[in-house]
Amino acid sequence: MNYNVFPSTLNSSEIRVPGDKSISHRALIFGAIANGMSSFTGFLPSNDCLATLRAFQNMGLVISHDNTNLRVHGLGLKGLKNSSMPHDLGNSGTAVRLLAGLLAAQDFDSTLLGDESLSIRPMNRIIEPLSLMGAKISSQAGCLPLEITGQQNISDINYDMPLASAQVKSSIILAALYSDEQTIITECGITRDHSERMLMSMSGPIETKKSKVLIGASKSLEPIEMQIPGDFSSASFLIAAFLINKNSASLILKDVGINPTRIGFLSIIKLMGAKIELKNIGVFGNEPTADIHVQSSNLVGINIDDPDLISLAIDEFPIIFILGAYAQGLTKISGIDELRFKESDRIKSMTVGMKCLGVSINDTDQGVIIENSEFQGGIVDSFGDHRIAMSFVIAAIAATKEITVKNIDNINTSFPGFKDLMEQIGVNISLHNDNSSTTDAPK
Repeated sequence: MNYNVFPSTLNSSEIRVPGDKSISHRALIFGAIANGMSSFTGFLPSNDCLATLRAFQNMGLVISHDNTNLRVHGLGLKGLKNSSMPHDLGNSGTAVRLLAGLLAAQDFDSTLLGDESLSIRPMNRIIEPLSLMGAKISSQAGCLPLEITGQQNISDINYDMPLASAQVKSSIILAALYSDEQTIITECGITRDHSERMLMSMSGPIETKKSKVLIGASKSLEPIEMQIPGDFSSASFLIAAFLINKNSASLILKDVGINPTRIGFLSIIKLMGAKIELKNIGVFGNEPTADIHVQSSNLVGINIDDPDLISLAIDEFPIIFILGAYAQGLTKISGIDELRFKESDRIKSMTVGMKCLGVSINDTDQGVIIENSEFQGGIVDSFGDHRIAMSFVIAAIAATKEITVKNIDNINTSFPGFKDLMEQIGVNISLHNDNSSTTDAPK
């Protein structure tokens, strides 16, 4: 499927983005091992999160799911049952890596599968620390499928993380709940702390001290009730749309999560000159929220090379590439090699696509250099990567001519209702079937 997107004039809008994907995954995972029923509103019914939901249903969990309302009837730490089938987690790296940590500590064997894209993403980054804890996991040359052997004694670990990864950290945290002693994780950079916040809200045995996360053995987790805030990564696409919009329209995004470990994008665009404010700051559970107010802005190119800032904005770099092209001067970005191991090689996917649309962008050994350019009309392939697809839809808003974005089906992995929200803010976008062959994603 393709999107055809025409240059558009946006309408002033007040909207809500769908619930946070990372927190929705954790609502299912931590809710499953709590003692009793947890209730969540604002759950994201995306393909990724629904894959996690089905995996737990296959392990005997009763889940009441009505669109964005979720009730998880937790079975406790030892209550999950053996599944009669492998767990196919589609495109979700979060689901695979977090479930690997949880399932490594269960009394039964498990198999984790994924789609073609997920099946080439590196899994040794979780296999190695989990193996040090006593887990027994076999893989296909460090990739899926993962065969996890149950009935292992999980031990504590003092682990210095070699790379900044919330997924790896959360995988270790889940396994550590089944150890008899304290596990200590030392991070090499700031990463998302949704797992820590949710465990704390469930009275879990966890504390944080600067760069260290300390997890004790758990006897039980308490169920919770929580509203899940709007997904900041999804919000970033709408924010970008209004920043490059050529009229005076403004945007208000309601109740968006502003977890400090997620909002590096805000710092970056403010440095670029974005007119953006946070208002009505509050909290949902342990997660801070705000209404985000945005206006069109004259952006300027900057250098982005701070490792902590990059870690806090890692999912938003495809749309930052787009903003770099609309900014006056040069935007230089370095230290983003982690982007090569996402749903596609996002550096290569964005570079190929932007060059196809007339943008001056160079992929160097250090990163990328983007020069202020006009987006021309044309056809661009997202390589089945949801964030690449949405980024090029936004690019088309202020382009000179129509842009066709190919292979957009995976947008539903993170942002169901994306097209409807685009139309709501005034984007001229239409969906078309594509009978041509799919291009392989850059590796």
